Order: sequence, then structure tokens, then C-alpha cells
Amino acid sequence: MRYVDEFRDSKLIKKALTQIKNIAPSADTKIMEVCGTHTHSFFRFGLSSLLPSNLRLVAGPGCPVCVSSQEYIDNSIDLAKDQNNVVLTFGDMLRVPGNLGSTLEKQRAIHGNVKVVYSVQDALLFALKNPDKRMIFLAVGFETTAPSIALGIAAAKKQKIKNLFFYSSLKLIPPAMEYLAKDRRLELSGFLCPGHVSCIIGSGAYEFMPKKFKIGCCVAGFEPLDILEGLYMLLRQIAEKRPRVQNQYRRAVTKNGNVKAKRALSEVFNVRDASWRGLGVIPASGLKIKERFSRFDAEKNFSFNLGLPAPDLKLKKCRCGDILKGLISPGGCPLFSKACTPEHPIGPCMVSSEGACSAHYKYEK
Repeated sequence: MRYVDEFRDSKLIKKALTQIKNIAPSADTKIMEVCGTHTHSFFRFGLSSLLPSNLRLVAGPGCPVCVSSQEYIDNSIDLAKDQNNVVLTFGDMLRVPGNLGSTLEKQRAIHGNVKVVYSVQDALLFALKNPDKRMIFLAVGFETTAPSIALGIAAAKKQKIKNLFFYSSLKLIPPAMEYLAKDRRLELSGFLCPGHVSCIIGSGAYEFMPKKFKIGCCVAGFEPLDILEGLYMLLRQIAEKRPRVQNQYRRAVTKNGNVKAKRALSEVFNVRDASWRGLGVIPASGLKIKERFSRFDAEKNFSFNLGLPAPDLKLKKCRCGDILKGLISPGGCPLFSKACTPEHPIGPCMVSSEGACSAHYKYEK
């Protein structure tokens, strides 16, 4: 791990903290780290105890599993109840509870037809090896994951695979940021923008934020020095009263992003309105498979239960939605660390490795 040593250098970190303390405003300042990986890094490295007390970082909707709608979770579990189906999923989805308390993990124990995959290529291989089974890949993620899924759908068409389907819960980060910027309850002073997503869409994707809302943005990496430098750049914007978009993560992110990846997205997906857990329906914030690839679209090839069952009482008390909005911290949920733990999670914010509740429980409890 020597390649990250310079970003964990204690002398440089102390210097960055001094600069932050010297420029930090006297009034309470709230900055949202949009990415779940930022949230985990922030607590993992103990940065919360080093920053000025009036500088508050709040977690945002940067966990794709966490923001998947309850309807999507329930439909995915229903797909797994049919023994003619094989549900292919990334591991974070296994333990997210449905409305009636079931999970993909429980369905796997009953039917054995839920498989964890590590890439879209795995899904293609599973489909080719099991032509008698209907394979449904749960396409969950943001702009980081979406290009590989787009390429997977294109590859399935090229290889004439007939038994592979994709159920999209793919979402776009900038529209969610705009939704949050409009919520005056949050009183945000800046956004620490996600590094991985920004590698695809580029730092230029956030330029609407200072123009429209007078809120500054800084794309940052995930090491301690990355995060601290990103915060310093935001605080300097606030001090100068000149909100803008800055790119701390220049070693990975460019202004225009990954042009080839964005082209793959536009070839396979259309933009659509999407339902986010806790945030509701956000216009133009999701990705839908284009009509010319409809033979691979699970929404076109399977029937889903449009009416949700009555929710599990514990799930109803879960305040994951408010945590994803930045309205409360995980400790503000009555279930956190009591009924809801990593061993017995109630909501997705505790299930996912990128969830805010998971980070708080692991590093702050």
C-alpha cells in the first residue's frame, strides 16, 4: 500500500488541519459528502474528532443500495421466489429487507437460486452456462457502475444470449444533489463530490450547482489528505464568498470525465424519473434500458407486484430515508445499534458497506 503513503502522511495531515482551523468560519457550517466511500473514510481515519466543532459533515444519498426503492427490493425478492429464475446480484443487496421481512439471502436459503456476482461478465458467463434458466441481473449503482452494465447489455445482444435480463435501479448523482440543494432545511454550505462517479461524468457535471444555488462543490479522493484538502478548498470558497467547482482529485478526474464510458451509457440507456428511498421521485435521475435492447429489460419481460404489502413494523420505524437526506445522523434513528445492527440489520443504511449507519456503527459506536 505504499502508493497511498503520501496521502496519509501525518505531517501533511497536521498542516492541512491547521489550514482548515485558520480558515473555518465562526458560524456553524454544514458540508455534505455525497459518496458513501467518503463517509466510511471520514470515520475510519478519525477525521471527525480532528475538525473544528462547528464544521459538520453530513452523509448524503451516496450509497446505491441504500437509495434503491422499497418497491425495487420487494420486486427483486419476488423474482427470487420463482424457481425458474436465478437472481444475480452484488453482495450488498443480499440482506436488504423487503416489506415483509424477507431478503434475497433468505430466498437463497430456501430455493438456492440467488447468486452473488462480482461483475457483469460473471452474469454473462452464468447465462451462457445455464441456458435453461432465466437469469436476472440486479443492475444497482450510480454512474460508476452503469457503463460496465451498458457494455454487458451490448455484449449480451452481440452474443445473442436469450436468457439474461437486467433489472435497472441505476441512478444519477447530479439530479439528487440538485434535489438536496433545494431543501432549505439542510442549510448546506458545500458538497464534497464523489470521486468514483466523477471519474465517469467529470467535474464539469456539477457546474450548475454554484450557478443555480450558490453552493460550492469540490471533487475529492478518499484518502485522509484528499478529504482534508477538499474541505479546505470548500472552506476557502465560503470565506471568499465565491462558490465554484474545484477538483482536488486531479490524479483521477478530469473536467469532461470518461468520454467512452459516457458514450456507452447513451447508446444503451435513456434517462428517466427514478424513485429514491427517502427522497421520493426525482426527475431525470435514473437510467432505463432503451427499446432496441428491450429483450434484455426485466421490466418488459416480467410481471411485478405494483401494490406494496403492509410494511414490517420495524422497517416502518427505520429512518434510513432521513439519514440519506442528511436530516439526521444515524444516532437519530431509534433503531440504530439497538434493534438494528450489522448482525441484524433493519434498513439498507446498515446493510450496505457504503451505508452511513454501517460506518457510524463500525467506527463511532
